[in-house]
Amino acid sequence: MGKLVHSLRDAVLLIARIGIGVVFIAHGAMKLGDLGGTAAGFGQMGIPLPTLSAYFAAFVETFGGAALVLGALLPIVGVLLAVVTAGAIVFVHGKNGFFMPSGYEYVLTLTLAALALGFGGGGRYSVDAFLAARKGQAVSA
Repeated sequence: MGKLVHSLRDAVLLIARIGIGVVFIAHGAMKLGDLGGTAAGFGQMGIPLPTLSAYFAAFVETFGGAALVLGALLPIVGVLLAVVTAGAIVFVHGKNGFFMPSGYEYVLTLTLAALALGFGGGGRYSVDAFLAARKGQAVSA
């Protein structure tokens, strides 16, 4: 690929990471702001181990979203975010059909975006790429 295409790809990956990461941060921060209420809500929805699940979801969404924005630990973050969103599909949204407002289309999109960014690489403007360059490794994506 030409230099322009690489630069454009890196910029698009950065924009995608920021946009999707901010969505995760917002959802996680909302849960962190009221962990007791989140755990109670999870219990009412039938989510197993609601208190532990609330803490897990809140921390993964908030800090995983931040890591996504930074482009840090992307494969791990992608999987953790996908676990949280897949749980939301299984325990909450899946029974409501595909379409919004309560279906699983939005959550499925976040799941796939987290995996794509996690395993597709964060581009040149990511912490992962910076660290790889410092170690003298080739930067993929």
